[in-house]
Amino acid sequence: MPGAAYGKYIHQTLFYMKRNLFAFLVVLICFSYSQAQNKIDIPLKNVTQLLPVNVSVSTETYLGKPSVKVVENIKESEPVKTEAVYAKIKDVTFKNGVIELEVSGKVAPNAPEGSRGFVGIAFRVQNDDSKFELIYLRPTNGRADDQMRRNHTVQYSSFPDFPWDKLRSEAPAKYETYVDLVPGEWTKMKIEVEGDKARLYVHGSAQPTLIVNDLKLGAEQEGSIALWIGPGTEAHFANLKVTKK
Repeated sequence: MPGAAYGKYIHQTLFYMKRNLFAFLVVLICFSYSQAQNKIDIPLKNVTQLLPVNVSVSTETYLGKPSVKVVENIKESEPVKTEAVYAKIKDVTFKNGVIELEVSGKVAPNAPEGSRGFVGIAFRVQNDDSKFELIYLRPTNGRADDQMRRNHTVQYSSFPDFPWDKLRSEAPAKYETYVDLVPGEWTKMKIEVEGDKARLYVHGSAQPTLIVNDLKLGAEQEGSIALWIGPGTEAHFANLKVTKK
């Protein structure tokens, strides 16, 4: 190849290499920015991030962690008759992705007989609180002497049409399981949601504790994330991280 032609070839090759490298860097930067935009850290050190629904919220350092404390709003004249008992995270809409946090649930002082310290996460919560998916823990069941109670330590339900008792009677053992829990201690929860499927991981385990392959609200539902508690519960929540997909 003549010298001039060879020089032109080298020049064109370098030009295209630089252009492709620039395009790659642009794509990489855009992807990284998109990923950063989809990752949300909510330390739960104050209550301004929360919208309480049938609960009271406050901040408290609990077992060494800054956290949000959530308890029921109890009014004897107007007892709570709904599963919508939670603090919704403001300005976060969630459909698919990963929810990670630490929770602690225990039976509240003066709680009704049979309370278990229920604590968990509601997701895809509708603005009017009419529908949501829910995965929660029953901490006092974790080390009970009764094996049947142990088998009901983790629970999936869906409000309003698929409460826990309906799911248990129609599909025994399908939507609940066992995991070792201690009331009042911090427990790591991670929920992966994709379409109509959800996976719960507890204590940082690499394998899911509970698998749900048919979320009752369907694959297209989206909505808020909420810190949920059950009857007679005193709960704490810390270090919420949301990765939207």
